[in-house]
Amino acid sequence: MKTIGLIGGMSWESSKVYYEYLNRLVQRELGGSHSAKIIMSSVDFSEIEQYSFEGNWNAIGMLMATEAAKLEKAGADVVVLCTNTIHLVSDKIEQAISIPFLHIAEAAGRAIQEEGVQKVALLGTQFTMEKDFYTKILNEKYGLEVLLPKLEDRKSLQDIIYNELVKGKFTEMAKTKCLEIIGELEAEGAQGVILGCTELPILIPDDAVEIPTFDTTLLHSKMALDFALN
Repeated sequence: MKTIGLIGGMSWESSKVYYEYLNRLVQRELGGSHSAKIIMSSVDFSEIEQYSFEGNWNAIGMLMATEAAKLEKAGADVVVLCTNTIHLVSDKIEQAISIPFLHIAEAAGRAIQEEGVQKVALLGTQFTMEKDFYTKILNEKYGLEVLLPKLEDRKSLQDIIYNELVKGKFTEMAKTKCLEIIGELEAEGAQGVILGCTELPILIPDDAVEIPTFDTTLLHSKMALDFALN
């Protein structure tokens, strides 16, 4: 079994889910007392959040590159970034290491394609929804049509994610708002929805949505496990 290097802390609420998913998946696959070989480097999210809102992606890129290099030096065979938004600086991570880096949008794209969905809604931070680092992979590599919420709803999602979810606050009000947004996108033709913020699957369970949901945390974890075992 190969060792999975996790860059966590963005937020730790979702990082702990990555840890749980990876260990449960390994146990399911191998049985017995097996658990995943994991090295995690967890950052202070406050610093990342501040740079994000300042638009200082270069600073974030340097921080992520440093963390990835630490993981490689510590013995990781692959690097997984436990967040959707910060994949915006994936190029900096890839340049800093000689081991593979697994992109979360690739994990989502493969699963959506396998499901036979062609038109998919994307929920996440405004950075994830509005910048092309995520949608470009889905469009160009997997031929998917990506539907985004209207601007007002993108702002609402941003507020819910940064003021509630990353702080461990999961309310019925936030869940209801997200389900309303999904309903509007479904009415526009969405055949599935990407929960493109690693905290969103904690807020919105599969059975709350009629169309298929794509839990990026789970899909990314499965991608990492496939690498570790194969």
